[in-house]
Amino acid sequence: MLQRRDFLKATVGGVAAGSTAALSNGSARAQAAAPKPAGAAPGPTLPAGGSGFDSSQVEEAARSLAKRPFAPPSAPLPAPFSHLDHDQYARIRNQPQSRVWGAENVGFALEPLPRGFLFASPMTINVVENGAVRALAFKPSDFDFGALEVAADAPNIGFSGFRILNTHSTPAAEVALFQGASFFRALATGQRFGVTARGLSIRTADPRGEEFPIFREVWIEKPSLAVNALTIHALLDSQSVTGAYRFTLRPGDMTIIDAECVLFARTLVENFGLATMTGAHFLGAIERRTADDVRPRVYDFSGLQMFTGRREWLWRPVSNRDTLQISSFLDENPVGFGLLQPDRDFERFLDDQRHWELRPSLWIEPIGDWGPGAVTLIEIPSQSEVNQNAIAFWRPNSALRPGVPSRFAYRQFWCWTPPQQPKLARVGVTRSGRVPGTPERGLKRRFLVEFSDVAFADPHLPELKAHVTASTGSIMAVKTFLSPGLKSLRVVFDMDGSGQTASELRLVLQAGDKPFSETWLYRWTI
Repeated sequence: MLQRRDFLKATVGGVAAGSTAALSNGSARAQAAAPKPAGAAPGPTLPAGGSGFDSSQVEEAARSLAKRPFAPPSAPLPAPFSHLDHDQYARIRNQPQSRVWGAENVGFALEPLPRGFLFASPMTINVVENGAVRALAFKPSDFDFGALEVAADAPNIGFSGFRILNTHSTPAAEVALFQGASFFRALATGQRFGVTARGLSIRTADPRGEEFPIFREVWIEKPSLAVNALTIHALLDSQSVTGAYRFTLRPGDMTIIDAECVLFARTLVENFGLATMTGAHFLGAIERRTADDVRPRVYDFSGLQMFTGRREWLWRPVSNRDTLQISSFLDENPVGFGLLQPDRDFERFLDDQRHWELRPSLWIEPIGDWGPGAVTLIEIPSQSEVNQNAIAFWRPNSALRPGVPSRFAYRQFWCWTPPQQPKLARVGVTRSGRVPGTPERGLKRRFLVEFSDVAFADPHLPELKAHVTASTGSIMAVKTFLSPGLKSLRVVFDMDGSGQTASELRLVLQAGDKPFSETWLYRWTI
């Protein structure tokens, strides 16, 4: 189920990314008091018209919704929208003149996205202008449906999400996309879509099955040109939880999204994830079971970086595993964590179509104390690069309890390089292979871990020791190779896992009793 789930999710993302050019020219116009799609589940819609909108109204709507049983959206799609394939959906284009705020000099424009293909769940989209709420209405005349035959009086099928354009640039540049369940993406200037964020994850990789909350309704405040920010309020709903979210988006060379939420549980929820992010890691340097590919690397990110509450920098390479792997890194009040794409050289990937080197890194900084919990990494085996098979999130120790609102806030940096950088040698490439003379997939493995830092070119470099440990099995033949010209140092060691099925490996360069590098972590499995 996990692999199928992530295949669908990745395919959804693939449509969004692949159709940028096709869908970047418009959206539906805002209409006062627009009707909801026929058959849509009733929700606590805020009154249209009037004045005085504020985020407390969304919070009260979430609180009220949590007191009622979950009612999934029920809005069957009529033909031809009910049977669209990938290509048919990707060819649907907005008419240029229908872009919300497109003709106004406010710095942003919206493109609501129609339902269809995998995007069946409706999202009610409202804009807030001078305190008044207006719903966006689906109008067939606002779209070019390509070869599809859509009647001019087709029913209101509603929207599945929306795209945000930054009109400060010429032409307007796509900066974010909210579509599908509680998924959303953002870009820094010059990037392509890669890692995907979620509003909330519940029971991810749990044997009981995962629960996917949805953004049932959103309210988007009309921006002003003087303030380069867009505010989005969202009502989240699921079988177990409701929530009120406020996202403040600031695009640029580093696009920042401040996320604030208050959650209301319908039932006790012990397994949930905050600041969830997911993406594809199909082919890397450390595990090459899918190596029959013309490209040397295929991934949205190469690893998970963490800056712990104890002020330790950790780097955990992500890989396409043989079996499902769930790793938990215990911490308290983390400073930051994220799935990073440090490889910015085209030669690393040699992919002229997908350009993995242009994918954003996503770095999370909690706002306020999050208490004890764990950064959780899930690695799912994948046979396709469209699968978003790696997931990371913060899992608090404290459960969500009915009747007790839970508040969280964090800042997302969609970036080329995270704002915080360790003042230590950084982990670069990690490689793994068989020890010569042993079976190809035997119990003995050789690892090569490369560290990079300008200090490695310093003739007065202090004496360094590679401290390598394994939770089970044994470490042998540790060697270091310094390359001053490359400003790098490589550590090569063998791991003997005879009689074991898994081992947690840990490596750090030390100068005396102090760390000289960030700490490399990896899980070996048979």
